[in-house]
Amino acid sequence: MSDSTESLFRDGPQNGWIRLRTLVVLRWVAIAGQIAAIGVSQRLLDLDLNLGLSAIVIGLSIIANLISSFVFPENSRVGERDATLILLFDSLQLGALLFLTGGINNPFALLIIAPVTIAATALTLRSAVVIGIAAIAIISTVTWAHLPLKTVSGTILRMPDLFELGYWGAIIVSVIFIGLYTRRVSSEIQSMQNALLATQMALAREQKLTDLGGVVAAAAHELGTPLATIKLVSSEMIGELEEGSDMREDAVLIREQADRCRDILRSMGRAGKDDLLLRQAPLSAVIEEAAEPHRDRGKEIVIQTGRDNVPVEAQPIILRKPEIIHGLRNLIQNAVDFAATTVWVEACWTDTTISVRIIDDGAGYPPHLLGRIGDPFIRKGRRKNDPRRPGYEGMGLGLFIAKTLIERTGAEFNFANGTNPYTGRAEPGEQSGAIAELVWRRDGTNGIEAPERAPVLGENVRFQS
Repeated sequence: MSDSTESLFRDGPQNGWIRLRTLVVLRWVAIAGQIAAIGVSQRLLDLDLNLGLSAIVIGLSIIANLISSFVFPENSRVGERDATLILLFDSLQLGALLFLTGGINNPFALLIIAPVTIAATALTLRSAVVIGIAAIAIISTVTWAHLPLKTVSGTILRMPDLFELGYWGAIIVSVIFIGLYTRRVSSEIQSMQNALLATQMALAREQKLTDLGGVVAAAAHELGTPLATIKLVSSEMIGELEEGSDMREDAVLIREQADRCRDILRSMGRAGKDDLLLRQAPLSAVIEEAAEPHRDRGKEIVIQTGRDNVPVEAQPIILRKPEIIHGLRNLIQNAVDFAATTVWVEACWTDTTISVRIIDDGAGYPPHLLGRIGDPFIRKGRRKNDPRRPGYEGMGLGLFIAKTLIERTGAEFNFANGTNPYTGRAEPGEQSGAIAELVWRRDGTNGIEAPERAPVLGENVRFQS
């Protein structure tokens, strides 16, 4: 997982996160509710309300909505600052209505939680805190300073002081609790969505690399014949031309360059067709392919099969899916990053299961994170660079991608430490560090084992240029 990809999902909500139309619709609903509440209170409950000032306060919301509806495009989105100001306006407007209609004695005082919930769901933590503080300040103000709520006959409707204090405290606690709860759930949902998007990007990249490898292999195969012809003709010209002549030197140069082209193409690919056999490989070959990019990083990678000297034919034949290769590569990369000297990849199989264990001799997983390994963004902020991974700030996204991709093939994951109790110290040369184990059931439903090889595989398909 590259640093640039991780930073893409680290910054939180971006500008233009909320549609203006959404806020306008919510405000229209609030306006309708306010008008209905005042009408019912005036007509059915015989409450003496200051209709003039109340109409002015509601009218301000109507004017703001009309301006938003007609001045700005219907599909426009508001940034962080504008959304915060809109929610602050709605909170102040509600506070003004509560001031005119009995303050905290008005049961609708509980609606002050609504802007806080919206901010906690859609805005950054700083903006949500600003809205929450404003809501607490507004409800506290109207608790002690408000116009009395009274009937037409002059009877003042007021809760006892103890109930009034309790209702105020309940609203404050609700603002804090619901804000934190909503923020937590929203953050987890957003993190999971971002992580799944990163997983899809990683899988798409791996698929493109696989496809590109096939195209290169096809080019190497198709160019092999003309290069061989060029080499043959140039060799015949060298034999016929006079020693030391310019034309003979040119023929030698042509042959040398043809050999160079052949070597370059050979290093880029070994086959020129979409060979049906290359879609599947022995388990150890797939693990070797995943480990290959990390063999020159100064750590020894030891691949062990279930039994010594097991012939290739006896190993499970699995499909070379991009999910498996990329997931194993991420797990091996993580092990190499934190290993002291050695990483072991153990492949075992029985009649019912296929298992792969990746073990290192590093310090192991921190115990407080062991239960959360595989979750995205387990570290929220920036941290100091680990000397074992210079320039890298880990947030758990790489392990999440590996776990998600491999679980798509039906595997079950387990994470553990090689030492018990945990010591947090590397033991070079010993399998004492982190352990990542993945197990597939061989029940025909996991989708990784290749079907039984038929006598006839079918015609190999040429790549289309």
